[in-house]
Amino acid sequence: MFTTHPMTILAIDDHPLNLKIIEKALSKEGYRVLCADNGPEGRKLAVEQHPSLILLDITMPGETGFDVIRALKKNFITTAIPVIFLTASHSVKSKLKGFQLGAVDYITKPFHPQEVIARIQLHLKLSIASNSLITAQAGRLRQITQAQASLLPTPEAHPDATFGVFYKTMEEAGGDFYDIIDVAKDIKGYFVADFSGHGIETSYMTYSLKALLTQNFIPVYKPVESMKIINDVLVELLPEEKYLTACYLLINRITGIATIINAGHLPVILLPVSGAPHLVKTDGDILGMFTDATFGMMQFKVHPGDRLFMYTDGLVESVKNKITWCRGADTLLPMFKKAPPLPIKEMSRRLVQTIFNNSGPPEDDILLLSIEV
Repeated sequence: MFTTHPMTILAIDDHPLNLKIIEKALSKEGYRVLCADNGPEGRKLAVEQHPSLILLDITMPGETGFDVIRALKKNFITTAIPVIFLTASHSVKSKLKGFQLGAVDYITKPFHPQEVIARIQLHLKLSIASNSLITAQAGRLRQITQAQASLLPTPEAHPDATFGVFYKTMEEAGGDFYDIIDVAKDIKGYFVADFSGHGIETSYMTYSLKALLTQNFIPVYKPVESMKIINDVLVELLPEEKYLTACYLLINRITGIATIINAGHLPVILLPVSGAPHLVKTDGDILGMFTDATFGMMQFKVHPGDRLFMYTDGLVESVKNKITWCRGADTLLPMFKKAPPLPIKEMSRRLVQTIFNNSGPPEDDILLLSIEV
């Protein structure tokens, strides 16, 4: 059996007669009415009861209506509650100030109860419609997020690739992407990318990018040739001024040779089984911006037990601490050196915890791919 609850209106006014008129009129219409004769009491009720709408007098002793709405809009619990001002003033300047502070409407005193009821009904309808739209959009974004996550491979699905990953987006649809390419038995490709900008548009692009990787990182092409083909397709595919940085790591566990192709991305970190971690730096143009791009390539010997780490700029950049990724990559090395020898599947999470325990909360998407030869 369904039960309904009356909508709650909070009236804040220092005149008892106004409160009595409002309470009587709204109660007859089926509303639950809360009353407060001063700002602090009204704010307390707003936080505790979370009313559907607030009627707020401007001219009150102590906290004015302007003071109250400022505090309400700063509090995440009350910031979305519609506020209608009650005022005896006809001043345009006063009304503009109220709208700038977040009020949705004004009712001029002396007011007629039917006008109050009509304006409340109007703004509650608008609030319901807005909340429904937000709920619907959030639902669609969750579906997109789930679809995007389904594209990302898991260590369990690729046991021969021996990797672990930490991936967390700041928004529903993130701008970071990774993939594992099964080039051949014992030859695996690892791809990490960071799109410029986030949002729904970016999440749709990951579908196309994943298809491009599968089609082009194949034995008939050298890795740098594959990257050039992918770039030329992305130039045609991506919207203007949209691009991505990327890095591709190919590990041939038969020959013990690793190949890195860099497209304007952060350097790979190599942690040898015996030795100190260091950056493997290669230059290269970004992907998807222009044709005839060139990409840096490096090949080197790897040994069983060596570990390589690929990541995006959210791991190292900090606007607050004025750290760019060019300088931030170097700051990671001491933490990688001190990292405990955990199983590779657990390394990414532990390293991310260590990094942000030292630098504060993340400011962007985070992606860290840990690979063991």
